[in-house]
Amino acid sequence: MNKLSVLTIILLLFGKAAFSTVLEGQNREYAGKRIAFYTYSDPIAKNELELFSIKFGSDGHFRTEIQLTKTTFVFCYFGIYRGEFFLEPDKTIQPVFPPYREKSFADQKNPFFEPVLFWFKQKDSQGLNQNILDFEARFGQLTNSEKYFNRLYFKQSREVYDSIVFILNNDFPKSNNSVFENHKKLKIKFLESEVFRQNPEDGSAILSTVPPDYWQHPAFISYFERIFTNRLSFDAKSKDGDKIKNAIARLDADYLTGFVKNKYNLTGQVIQLATLKMLYDAFYSGEFPRSAIIQLLESEQWKKNSSEIIITYTKNVIEKLTFLLPGVKAPVICLKDINGHHKCSDDNKDKFKYLIFADAEMIVCQEHLKYLAKIEEQFQQHLEIIPVMRKTDIIEMKMFLDKNQIPGKQLVDETGEFIRKYKIKAFPSCFLLDENHKIVFENTKAPLDGFEQQFGSFLQQELFKRQRNQTR
Repeated sequence: MNKLSVLTIILLLFGKAAFSTVLEGQNREYAGKRIAFYTYSDPIAKNELELFSIKFGSDGHFRTEIQLTKTTFVFCYFGIYRGEFFLEPDKTIQPVFPPYREKSFADQKNPFFEPVLFWFKQKDSQGLNQNILDFEARFGQLTNSEKYFNRLYFKQSREVYDSIVFILNNDFPKSNNSVFENHKKLKIKFLESEVFRQNPEDGSAILSTVPPDYWQHPAFISYFERIFTNRLSFDAKSKDGDKIKNAIARLDADYLTGFVKNKYNLTGQVIQLATLKMLYDAFYSGEFPRSAIIQLLESEQWKKNSSEIIITYTKNVIEKLTFLLPGVKAPVICLKDINGHHKCSDDNKDKFKYLIFADAEMIVCQEHLKYLAKIEEQFQQHLEIIPVMRKTDIIEMKMFLDKNQIPGKQLVDETGEFIRKYKIKAFPSCFLLDENHKIVFENTKAPLDGFEQQFGSFLQQELFKRQRNQTR
C-alpha cells in the first residue's frame, strides 16, 4: 500500500476532533522489546496499517498516548501470539501481556505458522475489552459444552439455540456501549447462520444496521465474510448467471449493485461494500475476466454512487488486486549485500532480473540456491540473479554462499522490509523482472522447479519479437 493510501486511512480514523487515549502497563519479561500495533485498512483487502508502537523500558514499563476520534480495533504480533483489543477515545487502557514465548526454530521457518490468537485481558474489569473477553468466554463455554454441542450443531435444535441466546442476553443485558452491543448481536447472528445452515440472503439484512465506523471490527468482518465470500462465483451459476457475467463485461456497476441490493436485502452503503467484496473474490476465482473487474472498479459509473469511505476502500482493493501482476513495476530493493556494500535491484538496466527470496538456514532453499550457478551459466548474457536473503546468522550465511559459490547480487534483508513489501509468505519465492523492473510472469518458478524452461522459452520468443520489431 502506498503512503497516500495509508494517509487516507489514517485521516478516516483520526481526521475529526481527537481525544487522547493512554496505553500503559508493565511486564518485566518484555523489557527492551518494541511491539507494533496495527489496524485494518478496510474489511476486504485488510491491509495491516501500523498505527503506533510501544517500547518497554528496562524495568518492563511502557506508556504511550494515541489520538483517537472513535473506538478502534487494533492487534499486534509478538513471539507466538497475536493479541487483539479495542482502543477507546479518552480512556486509559492497561492491557495484560501473557508470559512471553518466542517462536521456535521450526515455527520461524514454517510458512503456515498461525499465531496463538487471544483477546487482551485488562486491569479494568468493567471496560469494553473485559466485557468482550467475558462474553467470548461464556459464548465458547455454552456452544462447546457437552450438554449443547451435538444437539446444537448436529441436530440443529432450535430449543438449544434459543436457550443459549437467552442465557447470553441474561448474563450480558443491554448496555449503553454500542460497540459491545454490535459485537454481541453479530456473534449471535453468526451462530444462528452456522447452526441452521442459513442461505446467505436469509441472514444478510442485519449488516445494513451496522454503521461504517464498525465495519473494521472483528465481529462484523467475520459475519460479513461468512455471507459474501465467493458469492459472485456462486451467483454466476444461478439463473441470473448470464446477466451477472454480461454486467461485468459491460462494466455495468448499476446492475451489479442492484442485484446485490435486491438479492441480499441490503440498504445504504453496505450495498457497495458487499459488491466490492464479491468482485474482489471474483478476481481471484479465475472465473471472470480480471481486466474487466479492474476497469469496472475504476469506472466513473462505480465512483459516481460511492461514498468517501467506499472510494477509499476501492482504491485499497484495486491496489491489492494489481500488486505484482505482469506489467506492474515492482518495488526497487535497496539493501546491503553480503559484504556490506549498498546495492539496488535496478542498478543494471540491460538485463532481466531474477529475484529469489531465500532463507539460508532452510535445506530446501540451500538446494535452490546451489542450482543458480547453472542458471547463470546458461543465461548470464540476458539475466541478472539477485538472491534476497532473509536475516539469519550472517557468518553462517556468508560461509554457505562462499563455499557453494552462489552467484548474483546477494542482498540481505536485515529488517524484513522487502520481505513484507513483496508479501513473501514462504521461501523460496521468486520473481522475474524485465529491464524496466516490471513483473514478467504472474508465477515465476523457483530454480529447481523449472525456471530454466520457463525463462528459456520466454526469452526465445522475446528476443525474436524484439528482432522482428527492429527490422520493421
